[in-house]
Amino acid sequence: MDIYTRKKKWKFVLISFAITIGVSSLFVTNMLVRELKTEERKKIELWAAATKQLVSLTGEGDYSLAIKVISENDNIPVILVDDCDTILESRNFQIYTKVDSFLLKLGFISPKKITPQFLRNELHKIKDDGEPPIEVNIIGDKQWIYYKDSALLNRLRFYPIYQLGFIGIFMFIAYFIFNSSRRSEQNQVWAGMAKEAAHQLGTPISSLLAWIELLKKKEEMKDMVLEMEKDILRLETITDRFSKIGSKPTLENINIVELIDNTVTYLKSRFPEKIIINTVYEKNKTVIPVSRVLLNWVIENICKNAVDAMKGNGEIVIKLTEDNNHILINISDNGEGINPSIIKNVFKPGVTSKKRGWGLGLSLSKRIVEEYHQGSLFISNSIKGIGTTFSIKLPK
Repeated sequence: MDIYTRKKKWKFVLISFAITIGVSSLFVTNMLVRELKTEERKKIELWAAATKQLVSLTGEGDYSLAIKVISENDNIPVILVDDCDTILESRNFQIYTKVDSFLLKLGFISPKKITPQFLRNELHKIKDDGEPPIEVNIIGDKQWIYYKDSALLNRLRFYPIYQLGFIGIFMFIAYFIFNSSRRSEQNQVWAGMAKEAAHQLGTPISSLLAWIELLKKKEEMKDMVLEMEKDILRLETITDRFSKIGSKPTLENINIVELIDNTVTYLKSRFPEKIIINTVYEKNKTVIPVSRVLLNWVIENICKNAVDAMKGNGEIVIKLTEDNNHILINISDNGEGINPSIIKNVFKPGVTSKKRGWGLGLSLSKRIVEEYHQGSLFISNSIKGIGTTFSIKLPK
């Protein structure tokens, strides 16, 4: 199991755990809301019974218990109406929330009073909510008590939403900071490795160049020295690439058509004879700011992967198109296509379908295009047994 598969499994486990916590929180809160709602209805029924008792008692009766029960309802809004829906009594209705009260003190809103019309509107809202009223028979007259949820119950109902929202925001910010820190560390590692590689290669290459100059003086060694010089120049190019990756490269206005042609000419001399490379251009000249050395490396990496996919026999087509803001370089091959199991991770370090290789070529290429050129490198098409198309999109 590779690191990216394990990472995906850990993400699934963590997301499942987070969903479980969220669902559990909602379930427990809903259970508490139902229990509190039942308790509030019981309180209203007790309040109704106390009201009935208070009215039915004579002057000689004991009013103390009934008055105590009625007065203790200080949080559940209730409206008492008769058979004709005339409001007889109301209790615990508030016009202002805590925020409104604060704004009222500052003079931002006008003071209001609880009017009959306000109570009538509240009664309609309670009826629309569908909560059944409690019937009260007082000296032969039917009266009805309508009530709505207390402020505490309403807050409890929305509490898990606020809680999960705040937790979600916190986790998003934490993940963003962690991810940014991790990317910064990766960039430093890439840059450090590239600089060190360039430094380590620089000394022996300089020494080899000196030896080449000595060997050139021997007539019988000229042909051999010429080939050796080509290889050393190749090593110099590699060193130059690594040194540019290790620092911010300077972008120059370069004709991309010329750059692609030069790269293709070099690759044709290195690739097997059965590999055909064709180019298609909309224009003969397209100038944009790029790093010649690094973009050349990107195209070379993609083409080498194409040759491996075609097993030394096939066609590579490099097509250059453009619009007002971008150029697009499509590099297509007719090889085996990319294995669907790795296609999502193909640009990540260490991912490769080859038996030999580090799996860094495409990762480096993506970094060059996106970090240094503010462009994008992606797979626009890949079909098993038909081929793959890589696309390089660069701003003008």
